Amino acid sequence: MLRKFLAPLDSAISIIGLVCVSAWIGLSYPAHANEGGLVVVVDVSEQQMTVFQDGEMRYNWTVSTARRGKVTPRGRWKAKWLSRHHRSSRYKGAPMPYSIFYNGNFAIHGTNQIKKLGRPASAGCIRLHPENAAVLFSLTKDYGLKNTIVSVVD
Repeated sequence: MLRKFLAPLDSAISIIGLVCVSAWIGLSYPAHANEGGLVVVVDVSEQQMTVFQDGEMRYNWTVSTARRGKVTPRGRWKAKWLSRHHRSSRYKGAPMPYSIFYNGNFAIHGTNQIKKLGRPASAGCIRLHPENAAVLFSLTKDYGLKNTIVSVVD
């Protein structure tokens, strides 16, 4: 909803303006988005990811989360481990490039199913365009696992 509302004004709205407009239309980021370090907020209802570096919004990307019958858990976690060339042990070796594991078998990772981004399509992981996944993976390495928070909200 926020993306559709702001689309005509996209180039004119600053990060501060985006936060103000978000508050005005009733959307809010989790309080920890203002913390230092790297904070990744995934809005499942909007299929969007917002990345904050040291409390400043830097990126907003389209994602895919769990399809019908599957679950992307909601909550807040520190990143646990990274795997650059990961392949799924549960789903026939499906490629999961630039994986950032944050809760058991759940990860943020790149996908080759780019056309499905923007709608629920995964088995529970958070899928990103591979180029965006590479950026996030690099940021996570730079900030460190203990300084990277993943927050999944409705």
